[in-house]
Amino acid sequence: MTIGKKLVVVIPAYNEEEMLPVTIPAMSEVLDRMVSAGKISSSSKLLFVDDGSTDKTWPLIEQYRQINAFVSGISFSKNYGHQNALLAGLKVSKDADVVITIDADLQDDINAMEEMLDRYLEGYDVVYGVRNSRETDTFFKRNSALFFYKLMDKMGTKTIQNHADFRLMSRRSVDALLEYPERNVFLRGIVPQVGFKSINVYYARNERQSGTSKYPLGKMIKFALDGITSFSTTPLRMIVWLGVATLAISVILIVNTFIQHLHGNTSKGWPSLMISIWFLGGSQLISAGILGEYLGKVFFEVKQRPRFNIAEDSYTDK
Repeated sequence: MTIGKKLVVVIPAYNEEEMLPVTIPAMSEVLDRMVSAGKISSSSKLLFVDDGSTDKTWPLIEQYRQINAFVSGISFSKNYGHQNALLAGLKVSKDADVVITIDADLQDDINAMEEMLDRYLEGYDVVYGVRNSRETDTFFKRNSALFFYKLMDKMGTKTIQNHADFRLMSRRSVDALLEYPERNVFLRGIVPQVGFKSINVYYARNERQSGTSKYPLGKMIKFALDGITSFSTTPLRMIVWLGVATLAISVILIVNTFIQHLHGNTSKGWPSLMISIWFLGGSQLISAGILGEYLGKVFFEVKQRPRFNIAEDSYTDK
């Protein structure tokens, strides 16, 4: 079926000069194959979003743009983060009929893009790329990811398990997503809220061919905390239950002390006093930290600062 729909593949890139000479030809080949099959328009694009790279990522994008009709890009004025890079690509590609987001490291199977497009042609607005296994992950990363998805589920946040940011979205689903104004962006939680008909496409994740991961442990933990605090108020409710538990323990200790006093077994009280101080002090600090996390998000939301600033744009200025 020939539809001539324009596909734009949005690809965040941060210090990916080692990967681009591999990624660009590989992705171009997939697009060329879909154009030849009549599934997409020849005006389809690979839209690279340079997230304030400090290496030769942007010059390489510009270099390939001169020799490859599929390649285009935008460059941030500084590093704004992976999620904002995705949003920028979605916002700039306003002339696209359908958009696929994927990372530049080729760990997601680029050949799955064709199956995603097939599901779109069947009438699905959102197609999630989902890993069929985590065998390539380390023991720690595999189990920490499992814990993360279970925790998000318990916190009441709807996410697609084993799905990162490899997804296809129709024009209307992208437009609906861009209506969400929040600055604390967690797309894995926002996209399912957009609604529309969706389906999963499963694929095997590859090893990174070169370069280094842009999501070390520290960033992964921060990303998980952002996801929880952006979509769930459960941690705030947990403070109430912590207070109830503290009160219950206090009552038990009071009753126990009274009974011990009646039996003449009154101790000097140093251990129980120190335990009480440390317990209450720790509970208060944790509670203050949770409240501070939510207050900080409100602080950034009410400012309504721009999510990103684009320094160069070779997609719009064609």
